[in-house]
Amino acid sequence: MRPGAVMLVVLVVLLGNLMPPFVTAQNAGFVKSPMSETKLTGDTFELYCDVVGNPTPEIQWWYAEINRADSFKQLWDGARKRRVSINTAYGANGVSVLGITRLTMEDSGTYECRASNDPRRNDLRQNPAITWIRAQATISVLQKPKINASDQIILPLESPPIPVTLHCNLTTAHTPHTESFWMKNGREIANTRTEQRSTAYRIAKPRADDSGEYLCVYTFAMAPNANATIEVKAKPYVTGHKRSENKNEGENATLYCKSVGYPHPTWTWRKLDGTSPTEIDNSTGRFFITSRDNYTELNIINLDINTDPGKYECNATNVIGTIAESTIVRVRSHLAPLWPFLGVLAEIIILVVIIVVYEKRKRPDDIIDDDEPVGPMKTNSTNNHKDKNVRQRNMK
Repeated sequence: MRPGAVMLVVLVVLLGNLMPPFVTAQNAGFVKSPMSETKLTGDTFELYCDVVGNPTPEIQWWYAEINRADSFKQLWDGARKRRVSINTAYGANGVSVLGITRLTMEDSGTYECRASNDPRRNDLRQNPAITWIRAQATISVLQKPKINASDQIILPLESPPIPVTLHCNLTTAHTPHTESFWMKNGREIANTRTEQRSTAYRIAKPRADDSGEYLCVYTFAMAPNANATIEVKAKPYVTGHKRSENKNEGENATLYCKSVGYPHPTWTWRKLDGTSPTEIDNSTGRFFITSRDNYTELNIINLDINTDPGKYECNATNVIGTIAESTIVRVRSHLAPLWPFLGVLAEIIILVVIIVVYEKRKRPDDIIDDDEPVGPMKTNSTNNHKDKNVRQRNMK
């Protein structure tokens, strides 16, 4: 093969590797389209639109008032006094989220997601019905029912405890309600459902852990639930912490505190060095504080036997009050595990020394001579007694 032909083949191969593979065009299509919803005034809604196509389709949002489907107007991010937000991302798919906050009755209507990858989509001479695909959702905004609820309550935490009762009363509603129930911190309280318009929840013996965010919730057959919030506040109370932490130098120590009380406290840590407490933060590289709601944790890395032992205090503070608890940190030397063995070894050495000294200082008189008799000499006392008796008889 001639050199020129070889170079031509190599050039073709290189260009084939560099050029992207051929991909056929694909018309825009919906993967996920917006869903109709019924909301209450003051609420928030979000509509999702997910489209696919090649190239990736452009997405727009449009709005028309109820019963006026021929008067659509395009929506923009920040419209309606910045209550409208539109977040769109383009990749393999096009994904867009339309959100509107602080709903009013005027926000009711038809919302439309439009998508197109047609090159003529923005040509005003083209019919949008041909160049754009559409998906619609109807948003109905109802007047929020009026609920008269108790004001916020601060638990007295006295002894004996004084009962506290929360009240709610449904005064006006668009449709008759079905039933009502109570919730605390997002969870339903058992045995509180009733069909009455007026409902109450009684805390017989209030404690700090009874504080929180309470909701009385009213349900409706053809409308969203309505609720009212009652905040029950209390001073923080630490329910768990380490009283002491014993570690070897070079190890890591973890101290923690958890509490009850509402609102959730602000946590701080400090080391009590005599009369001048030292505030602890995450700037040293060895102390790391992690706090969330009613829990905080202090991690001390690579304990130092000279500087880290002492008393550490966690402090919980909210608008009602403050409380603190302390933990004693003890740091042992690297030789600490050998101390029991060294103690036994020392006792053995002392005992051996005592025995050796005693043996060396023993008096010579206490040593038995092998030439001397072991005990007193025995005499024949029986024979002596016999001779004496014989002599006495002869004299008679």
